[in-house]
Amino acid sequence: MTRLRRKALVALFLFTLFIFGAMMGLRTLKPSDGFSDLAPGMDFIGERSERRRPDVNDVVVSPGQFHMGSSDTKVVFTKSDRDYSIFYDVHIFYYLWYGSPGMDNKYIHWDHVLVPHWDPKIAASHAQGRHTPPEDIASSFYPELGPYSSRDPKVLESHMSQIEEAAAGVLVLSWYPPGVADDHGEPTEDLVPAVMDAAHRHSIKVAFHIQPYKGRTDQSMHDNIKYIIDKYGKHGAFYRFRSSTGQVLPLFYVYDSYLTPPESWAEMLTAKGSHSIRGTPYDGVFVALIVEERHKHDIQASGFDGIYTYFASNGFSFGSSHQNWKAVKAFCDANNLLFIPSVGPGYVDTAVRPWNNHNTRNRVNGRYYETSLQAALSVRPEIVTITSFNQWHEGTQIEKAVPKKTVTRLYLDYQPNQPDHYLELTRQWAENFNKEKDKWLM
Repeated sequence: MTRLRRKALVALFLFTLFIFGAMMGLRTLKPSDGFSDLAPGMDFIGERSERRRPDVNDVVVSPGQFHMGSSDTKVVFTKSDRDYSIFYDVHIFYYLWYGSPGMDNKYIHWDHVLVPHWDPKIAASHAQGRHTPPEDIASSFYPELGPYSSRDPKVLESHMSQIEEAAAGVLVLSWYPPGVADDHGEPTEDLVPAVMDAAHRHSIKVAFHIQPYKGRTDQSMHDNIKYIIDKYGKHGAFYRFRSSTGQVLPLFYVYDSYLTPPESWAEMLTAKGSHSIRGTPYDGVFVALIVEERHKHDIQASGFDGIYTYFASNGFSFGSSHQNWKAVKAFCDANNLLFIPSVGPGYVDTAVRPWNNHNTRNRVNGRYYETSLQAALSVRPEIVTITSFNQWHEGTQIEKAVPKKTVTRLYLDYQPNQPDHYLELTRQWAENFNKEKDKWLM
């Protein structure tokens, strides 16, 4: 009798344990195990081909990283003839400074000068002059589109298709104020509407990468932000980011932010500043560049909302060194800052800086890129930036490139892979990134 009672108790215990385990298993199933990881209002209906495309006026934002509790969507099914997703937590740096005779009456940037080293002795041992397109361009790779013009509508359309193919949801546009350009280019602000229209046709959003133009100050930046929001803020492609407080604000990357002292930035970026944008219609999420370790403290004192690393050359700077990202992320988490690591497929700028070979990072058929992407994902960022779509001078582009050999040049290429190799790698990792983020939230 005692033995039967003991067996009954064991059976009852095992049955109770089974029921408990089944209930806990059901509790761990979250909504995103289905298709709720889509943009708001994009519910799964039937087969893949029956999913609703986002309306042209749908607002798409990325969630704030300041806390990891939110599970807002980052995925949208595109409006083109393709049937896959893009991700608004994958941002890609984009350059608009190229010109060609057919559109601009001359080559712009493809004929970039060979920048001399600051030490005359070193400069004397390297080539000087400038490039002579179309056979000799200021890049170690050769674009599939040739030395194109950023003003060419067909080029813009091709670029948006490629960015969509790469699954990057936010194009980060290198921006100068009206009438202003970099030292080797021409003003391009008049092209921004065309970029935004083209991006919008592919469900891509546009953020702004404010460049360090001559005379940039906290006051001129205030004017720039006002100009951008007034002119583009209502455009369907204008990117906004949802912060931890639930605010949906424009996001701006500020290149070489360290050139302006923290006390000057604080006049604009802190609530008590003399011309603060905080709490005004021109408030935003402002992300500063970290190069040296000390910059993280300056960024915090300045009133910035986040940190990005930009450079695609691992080891080039403190900020671009993968081994430092864990510490920078910890600093950001402790100070309520967004950390946005930047990854790239490689780096080679010797076509414009012939003396800088020591900073070259070979692509190794994509392995360098994948190592960088893995390093970024290991610190669990909310956003990852890609350096770059088309910075051809520094060889960081993922845009399609083709083999080319001339009398005087043998260009690097992506072989044995296809011209779209880095677009495909980016898509694979973007999809993996979002799967990993689902796990982080569990």
